[in-house]
Amino acid sequence: MQFGLTDEQEMIVSTVRSFVENEIYPHEAMVERTGQVPKELGQEIKRKVIDLGFYACNFPAEVGGAGLSHVDFTLVERELGRGSMALTHFFGRPQNILMACNAEQRARYLLPAVRGEKMDALAMTEPDAGSDVRGMKCTATRQGGDWVVNGSKHFISGAEHADFFIVFIATGVDDTEKGPKKRITTFLVDRGTPGFVVREGYQSVSHRGYKNYILDFDNCRLPDAQVLGRVDGGFEVMNEWLYATRLTVAAFCVGRARRCFDHALSYAAERKQFGQAIAKFQGISFQIADMITEIDAADLLTLSAAWRLDQGLPANREIASAKLYASEMLARVTDRTLQIFGGMGLMSDFPIERFWRDARVERIWDGTSEIQRHIISRDLFRPLGA
Repeated sequence: MQFGLTDEQEMIVSTVRSFVENEIYPHEAMVERTGQVPKELGQEIKRKVIDLGFYACNFPAEVGGAGLSHVDFTLVERELGRGSMALTHFFGRPQNILMACNAEQRARYLLPAVRGEKMDALAMTEPDAGSDVRGMKCTATRQGGDWVVNGSKHFISGAEHADFFIVFIATGVDDTEKGPKKRITTFLVDRGTPGFVVREGYQSVSHRGYKNYILDFDNCRLPDAQVLGRVDGGFEVMNEWLYATRLTVAAFCVGRARRCFDHALSYAAERKQFGQAIAKFQGISFQIADMITEIDAADLLTLSAAWRLDQGLPANREIASAKLYASEMLARVTDRTLQIFGGMGLMSDFPIERFWRDARVERIWDGTSEIQRHIISRDLFRPLGA
């Protein structure tokens, strides 16, 4: 593994960072204040990203994407992590699971998503089934040749902008030695389908403007043409295409931590107490040293996991380690930065209190820290038969 970036990768980093600083930062205070992204602003950001050639850069060139490697795309996500999620959402990274589309579905969903003509949203979590995916109660049953769906999903990000949804639904139950085991199928559901309602969800303290929504299904009929992959094969497409999304969370955390660290470093060098910069005090300088060490460690852990994917090597444990460490590192970095700022860190005059609030959710979504530790320990013990 090469630890230095190629000239092309340096260009990717520079381009995306410049875009975030010039097109995202100026609007963050407004989004934080209103909790909204004006439709015109979102479309403007999307148009500029398309012109830049970075829209759907996580997709292969054969379907119109930029064909970036996993390392390249991780660098993109790392730089996007510096900005407001409500705004960088329009940078456009459709769900890779759309690569499981058949020919007809590619024309209706995948290609329009890659071109920026349609936006998607992923729906898996339910009120009583978060980490326990097989515990979902949203079900689809056969009736008259169609699937009839009943139930709900919640915590669905990006739903207000989505033209269609990638939804995981229980389609049967198998009796096993360990008890009943639900079969899961993935469906593509268009906004406006009869019996399908999208409504605003809960107020979150993290990532204002990046809202969560609730999806309700009431005798919603879906034909077989809406099945993504094969019937009862939801876990297959999930395991093939979704597990690497944890890597994007890790990359985001590294990017956000570096932005937060820059504020801490500058403030410590400029803020004076007892006649000298507070950076002169070991209580501050040692915290700065610990912060940059942890950020660099998370960065290398994340890029290493991405490199393994590019080499075709097993990376499930490494991705879980990156997500676990980077998200918990971000919590420590934002907290230390707030401590360095003192009382001003809690004031909205600075973005520190926002970084601090936003950091909390990273240890929860895309698999909690506890789930990541389970994945890591299971991978270590399984070869030993334990």
